[in-house]
Order: sequence, then C-alpha cells, then structure tokens
Amino acid sequence: MGSERRVGHRGLTIAAVVAGVLVIAATVWLVTAGALTGRPATAPREDGAPTASASEPVAGEFAPPAAAELEALPEVRFDAVIGGLIPLAEAEAQVDGRYELLHNAALYGEDRRTAVARFAAIDFLAVPSTVVVVEQDGDWSLVMTPARVTLPSESDGSAPAQSAAWMRTSDLRRVGDLPARVVISVADATLTIEDPSAEPAVFDVGVGTPDTPTPTGVTGYLQQRYLDPSQGAAEHPIQLTSLHATAHDEPYGGTDGGLIGIHFNPDNDGAVSHGCIRLSAEAIDAVNRLPLGTPVSIVP
Repeated sequence: MGSERRVGHRGLTIAAVVAGVLVIAATVWLVTAGALTGRPATAPREDGAPTASASEPVAGEFAPPAAAELEALPEVRFDAVIGGLIPLAEAEAQVDGRYELLHNAALYGEDRRTAVARFAAIDFLAVPSTVVVVEQDGDWSLVMTPARVTLPSESDGSAPAQSAAWMRTSDLRRVGDLPARVVISVADATLTIEDPSAEPAVFDVGVGTPDTPTPTGVTGYLQQRYLDPSQGAAEHPIQLTSLHATAHDEPYGGTDGGLIGIHFNPDNDGAVSHGCIRLSAEAIDAVNRLPLGTPVSIVP
C-alpha cells in the first residue's frame, strides 16, 4: 500500500463355531483391505454383484474430495487468482454472521459438484480464518472468499472486485453476529459505520484516483488486520478487506494481489489513493473496533 502496500505475503454346535470363524475371517479381510487401500473394501452381494464403495458414490450423490485432493486445490488467499470462483457483484449483500472453519474445507462453483479451491482453517497470520456467509441453501452455504476470480489484465481492465463460492455448511462453526456495516461513498469521499445500536458515524476519507479507482457497487468484508510500522501503521492497524482492484492487477506496483485496504494516512481527503481507503486516526480506530467479518459496501 506504500501507504497502500500490504504483505504479500505464506479405520453350542460345531457348525455354529465354524460359521462364527468364517464371519470373523471375512470381517478381518474387509478391515485389512480397507487399511491397505485407504478406503472401505467392496464386499460381494448375495447375488454376486459388487456393492457400491464409499469412495465410488452413486450418480448424483455428493462426494467430498479425498484429503490429498483437498490439499492439492488452490487456497483462497488474498493474492490468489482462481477462475472457478463465483463473481459477487451485490452492492449490499446481506450477511448471516461470522463463522470459522472446523478444518480446511473444499469450495465449489455454481454447480456445487466440482471442488475448485480450498479455504484454509488458519489464515496467513496463523489465526483462524474469518468466514462470512451470504446465503444458505439446505446443506450448502455461499461464502465470500479473499481471492480473485480473474485479473484486470485478463478481462479488458474490468475484473470482479469480490468472489464467492459454495461450501458445505457442516464445515462451518458460527462464532458471532455481524450487526454493523461499513458503507463507503466514493462520490462523497465518506465512510459511514451503520450500527442498529448506535447513531451512524460518518468520516471523511481518501479514495482512489480516476487512474487507480476504488471499486464500487460491491460488498466485501473485513478479512484481517495487523500493524506494520514499515507502512506507517505502527499504531493504527491496517484493515484488509476481501475486495480487490478492478482496473489494475497491482495498482501500487507491489505484490499484495491488488487488495483494497482501509488504513490510516494523514492525506485522507478526496481522490488521492491507489484504490485503498485512507482514514484519519479517529476513523481508523472506529473501524478497528468492529469485528472481523463486518461487511464493507462501496457505492459510487
């Protein structure tokens, strides 16, 4: 961020006895075969046809990826570009609360059949990842992700600012509500914290220039925050959103994946940034009091 550069960051009778022995032997064979192959063995049915293996579901049945397949999927980090994700362009997407992952989890595109990415339970700062749910449909939850769908240079200079993906609701654990919302107006160069329990707090801010614009018409979330003295953030934490620049791959010329950050900068009035939102000390401290996962909507 320069002022906008961020980390790029890294299981009796003789006949009865004989029958019992045969049953035990068959059981041992099945368990042993399962241990050797890493999956349940297939036992024959009475008619001689094989039964369906747990690793070979019938057509149409949901099957999560095996552990090795899951770990081979790309992780939805802040600097990742994953084409199988879903563009999310809802200006005021509603969120269902803050969640954490019970374990690394598979993410799916619109078909909810093919795993396209992996959401790590622990994020790049070695703490539990914050997950925000925007829709629930039976056993499935649509969540925002911190990765890009595509780069602006690969989409005629107009890339989605926010991505989403489907995941199994059983992979999630709810940890809190998200009653507040941050609303940034680019035209007015203001940031408003809307909270049902308090009066709106409005602050003047710095936004992107015409050459390095702040994306609009989209909602993301506060994904992480940290102090970084090398970027002028020794006292006021940088607030990383899940949003990305839509017109340039790296507006600041760094290696942060074009992240849109909310951070302190003494020059915080009007169109002055590389796409980030520059705040006064008072304003950044107010945003810092909000829980991670708080939605951030940017309007024209």
